[in-house]
Amino acid sequence: MKVILFGATGMVGQGVLRECLIDPQVEAVLAIGRSTTGQRHDKLREIIHADFLDFTALESEMSGYDACFFCLGVTSVGMNEADYRRLTYDVTMAAAHPLSRINPAMTFVYVTGTGADSSEQGGVMWARVKGKTENDLFKLPFKAAYMFRPGIIQPLHGIRSKTAWYQAFYTVASPLLTLLHSLAPKYVTTTEQVGRAMIGVVRRGYPKTILENADINGV
Repeated sequence: MKVILFGATGMVGQGVLRECLIDPQVEAVLAIGRSTTGQRHDKLREIIHADFLDFTALESEMSGYDACFFCLGVTSVGMNEADYRRLTYDVTMAAAHPLSRINPAMTFVYVTGTGADSSEQGGVMWARVKGKTENDLFKLPFKAAYMFRPGIIQPLHGIRSKTAWYQAFYTVASPLLTLLHSLAPKYVTTTEQVGRAMIGVVRRGYPKTILENADINGV
């Protein structure tokens, strides 16, 4: 399996990258980002790209891959809908459109979130934008597309969030999250399980195309 990974420096992306690098059936990982991961591995190749609304120049580099794990995301706190849509919907579709054309046998996995609004009509801004992104990804001619809607994600293996107040929460709440992960897998998953589940749906498929937290933990 050859994988393209977007968002490899974020908390979720770091976890997904780790699982890809240690999985013997993942042959190669191409990480596309605005900054380097700082990692060195025989499987890993990185491309630093500035304009995430235009990937035309990278099309030849992105050809020949089996899966795309799209882990880019921003918080909607303090952001208006136009800006959030640009950084969420527009960026995702800018990557997905050329990938679906040059890799029609590709499986596309998108990290969205619990509560994403598939109707696109609800009152919560971020949920509408995420819901539209999901809906439009399903329309593209990929071999398969899966939407991952994790709830609370516990970072493992030294992985840290780049958002300071998120990381402060994870540091303080880590013992509680470990307990909740055991007692309430419907609400809590881990960076490790998200990564393993992404690899799993590409390798084996899954009966649902939208995976909620319990599905992610059960792949």
